[in-house]
Amino acid sequence: MRRLRAAMSVLLLMGTSAVQAQHQTLGLDPAEPSLPVFHDRLRRQLSFDLGWTAAAAADPGVWRAAGLAKARELMLPPQQDPTPFAPAVIDEIDRGSYVARKIEFNVTAESRVLGLLLVPKGAGPFPAALLLHDHGARFDIGKEKLIRPWGQPDREAAARDWVDKYFSGRFLGDELARRGHTVLAVDALGWGDRSAPGFARDSQQALASNLLNLGTSFAGLIAHEDLRAAQFLAGRPEVDRRRVAAIGFSMGAFRAWQVAALSDDISAGIAVNWMATLQGLMVPGGNQLKGQSSFAMLHPFVARHLDYPDIAALAAPKPMLFYAGAQDGLFPLASAQEAFAKLRQVWAAHGAGYRLHTSVWPLGHVFSAAQQQAAFDWLDASYDGRSATP
Repeated sequence: MRRLRAAMSVLLLMGTSAVQAQHQTLGLDPAEPSLPVFHDRLRRQLSFDLGWTAAAAADPGVWRAAGLAKARELMLPPQQDPTPFAPAVIDEIDRGSYVARKIEFNVTAESRVLGLLLVPKGAGPFPAALLLHDHGARFDIGKEKLIRPWGQPDREAAARDWVDKYFSGRFLGDELARRGHTVLAVDALGWGDRSAPGFARDSQQALASNLLNLGTSFAGLIAHEDLRAAQFLAGRPEVDRRRVAAIGFSMGAFRAWQVAALSDDISAGIAVNWMATLQGLMVPGGNQLKGQSSFAMLHPFVARHLDYPDIAALAAPKPMLFYAGAQDGLFPLASAQEAFAKLRQVWAAHGAGYRLHTSVWPLGHVFSAAQQQAAFDWLDASYDGRSATP
């Protein structure tokens, strides 16, 4: 009996050895270890079931309503925030044709923030701009990247270095105020007055993780606060609420087209150097694969339903301007152009193709003086009901 059992064991082992191993020997892609080996299969499953299609052109209003409802469901808190803004001016200086103020207000029920507000002199109400700062992996300044600060020498020097590097030495907010726009800029959580000593690139992942533990997301919190800031600005007595633009560069551009799509308080937008398709950004070396800064722009589960240009297109038929840089290493040109093509289809379906401007400049990741001049001229022309071709 023992010999029989031993013989059977040998036969079983021989049979087992003849079976080829089927288990996964690598879980991560050797070419891109931040991705699983099955990432292509997951990528093919992204159908963007609420994204723009040729069939949607038959009734773009119906498409927008469905997409907007889903975007708001996944990107924003389930209930509106009724917290009174309760603003207070804590400092003010004269800058010739406009006044610069430091103003506190309740951006949400949880956060009272300090903003920089520029108000032209003269009889209002004036057109307004909500300026949304970039990421830049620099956290000691946020709103100061856009509006010239005062009373803080370290921030003044840092802000000057920033605008020299990216904006041809110009503060975008001050340029707009000189053109007669009321301007507001506020720090996103983690930047400027809302940062902390030691907060750095790696800190973002811990912050994003803890916000998920608290039932929200880093991207969702920023989106919610941007909508509240838009509502606050539109309700200011010096502002013509029919003419409130969202304007941003880099991550600020993402925030600009996002708030233009989600908020009824924004009537136009300028988005410089942040537009592409999700598939086009998920390439080796791309920031979307590195964590860190991407958490400020990644909304859980939205990609099941809408691509980036689909979300931006929910702003149609509002006047919107999008710039890309042909030499911008962060946003592959072919992907940006693919996204622009989809945007043009949506605005055309709304009968508002003249309200959309997309262009590629022979530049890198910058918003140059020439671009600023063209974009701000376009914005003023769009308010006058004229088409502009910057």
